[in-house]
Amino acid sequence: MRIASLLPSATEILFAIGAGRDVVGVTHECDYPPAVMALPRLTSSAIGHEGRTCADIDRHIRRAVHAGSGLYRLDERLLGKLRPDLIVTQELCAVCAVSYQTVARAARRLAGDVPVLSLEPATLDGIMATVVATGAATGHEREAGRLVAGMRARIDAVGSLAAPAARPRVACLEWTSPAMAGGHWVPELVRLAGGDDPLGQVGEPSRAVGCDEIAAAAPDIVVFMPCGFHLARTREVTAEVTEHPGFGQLPAARTGRVAAVDGSSYFSRPGPRIVGGLEILAAIIRAEPGGPLPAGAAWVPLAQCSGPRPGASGTGDLPGARHRAEPAGG
Repeated sequence: MRIASLLPSATEILFAIGAGRDVVGVTHECDYPPAVMALPRLTSSAIGHEGRTCADIDRHIRRAVHAGSGLYRLDERLLGKLRPDLIVTQELCAVCAVSYQTVARAARRLAGDVPVLSLEPATLDGIMATVVATGAATGHEREAGRLVAGMRARIDAVGSLAAPAARPRVACLEWTSPAMAGGHWVPELVRLAGGDDPLGQVGEPSRAVGCDEIAAAAPDIVVFMPCGFHLARTREVTAEVTEHPGFGQLPAARTGRVAAVDGSSYFSRPGPRIVGGLEILAAIIRAEPGGPLPAGAAWVPLAQCSGPRPGASGTGDLPGARHRAEPAGG
């Protein structure tokens, strides 16, 4: 079999179930496992993100969507040369990968009847169902079953951890400007990790949240997980939120329970490593402020939280736009 994977999470699933040797092409964003780095790249971004602020990226995305332009380019000529027997893509998020319509049109131009497998999970169970579906489509049913069993065992292990003294309110921000609350599986991860998500809704897309809503949620913990950003990039953009005066009034800022994580690896991609995201959240919830955190997570320095400290007074807005926005990803 020859497989073209047009989704980073699909690439990770394919390799995890033993179908990696059949993958002939991937996206420009596929970076795990390391073996994928040698594979041909079938896509490219129409919008350069390097060095841009989250607000700038958001403006470019909105402009492109409004104009009806694609956010990604598909190299149809290369796709034809690779002669795939199966194309794996998604329809869940309009800004996460090449659109399904673009992929479907390209598939129709290929020789033969090339099937397109679309993965659209919105919950943890949905993610594991996509693993099973991918295994069935590639002849790796047994390996897919073992992978799902291992994922469920790790989820159960987190559930067996000692519960925190009080369930903290955990705000997960999937974008910083505008501020966006993580959706789909993220609130479910928070619940399983031992917290409550006051902003996100299980199975629903991420959404813009205004400063008043964040303040009213009074999160005990804030976790920055910008869609598509690894930890180093996440740490660069947290100041877009933490330097606003209103941020310092949040309980999380007052106690120093503000963390950054590798959103791209462990939260944005609905694949096997999503369980690693659950384990990271469980560690953050149980850690002392400033204490050790697992790989893929780091505390945001309090120096960035320039709002008033306990006993101080002050006002100010968080950077959440007062309008609704399309999801930035997830």
